[in-house]
Amino acid sequence: MVSVVGSEEISRMITHIAHQIIEKRRCDGGEVTLLGIPSGGVPLAQRLGEAIAAETGVSVPLGSLDVTPYRDDLRRRPHRALQETVYPHGGVEDKVVVLVDDVFSTGRTIRAALDALADIGRPRRVELAVLVDREQPEFPIRPDYVGTTVSHLPADTTVVCELQPLDATDRITYSEDHK
Repeated sequence: MVSVVGSEEISRMITHIAHQIIEKRRCDGGEVTLLGIPSGGVPLAQRLGEAIAAETGVSVPLGSLDVTPYRDDLRRRPHRALQETVYPHGGVEDKVVVLVDDVFSTGRTIRAALDALADIGRPRRVELAVLVDREQPEFPIRPDYVGTTVSHLPADTTVVCELQPLDATDRITYSEDHK
């Protein structure tokens, strides 16, 4: 494993994404709800919520959205344990929902998240915030808010985000898959 980004830079990226959300949402007055996708998207959503609250004094509703049952690759991969879905205070109906995930690669997880989201309500708008954009989409899905882009890595490289409090430290690492 090679460390790409350390704790200090991750904190700056989170603050930057939070400021982008604040700026964009003030423009049209939308009420923002953050939905983290387990596992890495949940601590990222929590930290984005904290950064938005620190800047604006407004507590943003938070939740988590397990997309496991909606994935199209369940037969190809080992079973994944179901994660908790936590509905945000006030729900998602007619809200601006920002889906939050740590790494955006092919778009399959986000496609599954859109299906899962449709089962819990109808938001006014859905946006996507990610810490790392691999720029390898297989679907016509693009993040609205991005911490960093790593398009130079080969397709067989794995990008791993470790985020507190889920992990012991904050860092982004990458390694080539050797099969």
